[in-house]
Amino acid sequence: MKILSVVVPAYNSEDYLHRAIDSLLSEKADVEIIIVNDGSTDSTGNIADQYKKNYPDTVKVIHQKNGGHGDAVTTGLQVATGCYFKVVDSDDWVDETAYQRVIQQLKQLTNDQKVDMLITNYVYEKVGAFHKKRVTYTRAIPENKLFGWSETRFRQGNYLLMHSIIFDTKLLKRINLRLPRHTFYVDNLFVFEPMQYVRKIYYLNVDFYRYFIGRENQSVNESKMIEQIDQQLFVNKKMIDLYTSNSVDDESCRQYLFQFLEIVTTVSSVLALKSNTQEDLWKKEMLWHYIEMVDPNLYAQLRKRFLGALLSRKGFGIRYFVLRIYKMCQRIYGFN
Repeated sequence: MKILSVVVPAYNSEDYLHRAIDSLLSEKADVEIIIVNDGSTDSTGNIADQYKKNYPDTVKVIHQKNGGHGDAVTTGLQVATGCYFKVVDSDDWVDETAYQRVIQQLKQLTNDQKVDMLITNYVYEKVGAFHKKRVTYTRAIPENKLFGWSETRFRQGNYLLMHSIIFDTKLLKRINLRLPRHTFYVDNLFVFEPMQYVRKIYYLNVDFYRYFIGRENQSVNESKMIEQIDQQLFVNKKMIDLYTSNSVDDESCRQYLFQFLEIVTTVSSVLALKSNTQEDLWKKEMLWHYIEMVDPNLYAQLRKRFLGALLSRKGFGIRYFVLRIYKMCQRIYGFN
């Protein structure tokens, strides 16, 4: 059995796929690379097949009709056989030195005591940016030891993305994780839904994942996110439903999930304010109304927080103040 299954969802990725796969091949003896060609119309499928031909013991290729990023991840999970599971987007890559350490650590953990989740750092590889923003968790969680949620100290805005997480494959299969088809921003669901089942965690402080951002046609580009705000809101509501419908006994885990939901709701609300159309401002109001209807206690909790108190209200002054804060955070953290 391979120690790690890496799923690479690929749609029209001919310009980037080589970089992603080549970065993963350095640990091919211990890794299963699953390329899911999600209905590409360029040469992505041919490139994937060539890798399968050259590395038959490492690379699997699945060709499917276009179902979106989430559907490609779901497909990859269904055929994954490795002990652990990682998603690497086709335009991203991994640092090979850190990769070696990750594999060594996963082997050790599997021999000693298998974990539910391994956390690593990631780096924003932003187009045109001289300074590359590193996202680390040294102040939030212990290093080089097995720990649980009670030992975490996540601050507001400091949360885990798909880029920073490797899950136990059996955990994902046990909860029957299925991501929505033809939907952007499902990476939040990929992290959020399994999190309530995580008990044993390990943090390896290495800059493993390289997150390539800044292209104009990228789904996380701000203008694209505003254009696709309905999909952001759809994911946001799915997260609200998951949070309110599941009973999480571990209070520290529940607090983390609340903070994660808070930041996603903040992003949804800010996008509507940035759009500033009557329709999108109405959608923001409906999002907060939805929270109030589904879980009045959650609504009250969110409104007690500084940003929630602002974002749940109307008015030009509120919009101006929130967007000033948003611009300041954009400069500090370097996101899109």
